[in-house]
Amino acid sequence: MSAEAHAAEHALTAPEYIGHHLRHLQNKVEPQAIVDWSYINIDSVFWSVVMGALGVFLLWKAARKATSGVPGRFQAAVELLVELVDTQAKGIVHNATSRKAVAPAALTVFIWIFFMNAMDLLPVDLLPRVWEGVYAAAGHDPHHAYMRVVPTADLSITLGMSISVLLICLYYNMKIKGVGGWIKELFTAPFHAHGTVGTLLLLIPNFFLNLVEFGAKTISHGMRLWGNMYAGELVFMLIALLGAAVGASLSAGGIGLWILGVLAGSAWAIFHILIIALQAFIFMMLTLVYIGQAHEGH
Repeated sequence: MSAEAHAAEHALTAPEYIGHHLRHLQNKVEPQAIVDWSYINIDSVFWSVVMGALGVFLLWKAARKATSGVPGRFQAAVELLVELVDTQAKGIVHNATSRKAVAPAALTVFIWIFFMNAMDLLPVDLLPRVWEGVYAAAGHDPHHAYMRVVPTADLSITLGMSISVLLICLYYNMKIKGVGGWIKELFTAPFHAHGTVGTLLLLIPNFFLNLVEFGAKTISHGMRLWGNMYAGELVFMLIALLGAAVGASLSAGGIGLWILGVLAGSAWAIFHILIIALQAFIFMMLTLVYIGQAHEGH
């Protein structure tokens, strides 16, 4: 159902329409506290798993049908992507043993995020409307059926992924430098001092700066992806509201706004394809960069 039909059925104002689409399907219905770890955004988790499974299936299918002869279009596209990621991994992570695990992880990150981002190209009301029908069939008020389908527009998902990258970085820090060597680096870098007194004076500042570095990289890593996808999702909702004008009025002005909404939505969708791929690529590249830094000393 289009945005105008949805708004007309429930008599939603523009703020209410957007607010409804920005609500998550959660495991609790009572008001949520600012920080409450007991809440789960079920829709984000569900679509993340579905998109991850789709990515795994496509890679499995490509590997299963791979031939040594002239590749088909699908195999050629996958091989091109694998070669791109492998080339980037070789230029950033210089440890050949680590690349055996890091390169596939980077490829997984790129494909997974690309598919999650691509959910933004679906019509704004398509899957939420389907969910409303299921909700109503179960005897519930469809007005309270919430469904967000872009997992990367959920900060908890993107920060979860960036924290996973942080854990990988900590693992390689300890593996490459040794636990003792890494702990020593936390207190003696980036400011090095000669002599016992100078070293002791810089222990706390060095440790604090390293904590800030790890925290800043992790938070910015997740928030960069979330901010771009959240903004893109919001723009699609605003464009959908242009089409609602024809539902409220069949005048020439209403039809004109509907046509404008169609044109604007098409143009934004075409441009958004670039954003979808670019954000997946940036997240993958930062993942490689941070893991590469874990292999190097200050």
